[in-house]
Amino acid sequence: MAVPQASLLFSILAMIAIVGLRYLAVSGAFAWLTRLRRPGLYAGLDRQIKREILWSLLSAFIYGAPAGLVAWGWQAHGWTRIYSDPNAWPLWWLPVSVLVYLILHDTWFYWTHRWMHRPALFRLAHAVHHASRPPTAWAAMSFHWLEAVTGAAIIPALVFVVPIHFGALLAVLGVMTFMGVANHLGWEIFPAWLVEGAAGRWLITASHHHRHHERYGCNYGLYFRTWDRLCGTDLGLGSFDGGSGRRLAAVAGGGIGGAAERELAGAEEPARPGASLPHPQR
Repeated sequence: MAVPQASLLFSILAMIAIVGLRYLAVSGAFAWLTRLRRPGLYAGLDRQIKREILWSLLSAFIYGAPAGLVAWGWQAHGWTRIYSDPNAWPLWWLPVSVLVYLILHDTWFYWTHRWMHRPALFRLAHAVHHASRPPTAWAAMSFHWLEAVTGAAIIPALVFVVPIHFGALLAVLGVMTFMGVANHLGWEIFPAWLVEGAAGRWLITASHHHRHHERYGCNYGLYFRTWDRLCGTDLGLGSFDGGSGRRLAAVAGGGIGGAAERELAGAEEPARPGASLPHPQR
């Protein structure tokens, strides 16, 4: 029994390390790109960024542990629907499976995200993420542990149900990582023709998600605007004028559990379609 237990522990620790290093590498790369493309955008946010990194590394443990368990179960016992032979399923399933995973992940994220905006849960957990005002490249995984648990559960659960090639699964994780960071940059990385064109009416980019960080009760999706449109919570694109976020720069970095979290604890529940959307600072 010692050998299986040791291999399981190694798998969990390895995946925690991979998730943590992936976060540092990707967020670090986008933070460097921000310095080049938008000099001074994160000026005065050093304490906020340190807090974002601390919360994100804690989230890396929570995301990595179930991933390590799944990897071990796949390799040692064949528990999952992950397959490595591309001919095991029709080749057309490779791209389709990626889309299926993204749609299901987006659905899970939309509804758990709205749930996190219920007043009690917002005060307990989600205020940690919204303490990043304005969000930065380091904020993508800046979650309270309870919110991290809800986010970490979906992909490991799907691999037990929906068949997916190992390479396609890596593609899903790549899209998840890229979009998670890109949507929190505080500036738009995609060209205007995409963001403001037909594709942008259905795809979420930083401009769309920034409106969520501005107004709270809207724009809950992760990859697609479908659920926001269906449920009347899509308020279009936000602006990057730095208004409300800059006004909180002084309190946004007080360490974990700092002033920004306490200030945001009074945030309202999600606004209903047609209702005004009060900003917590007003």
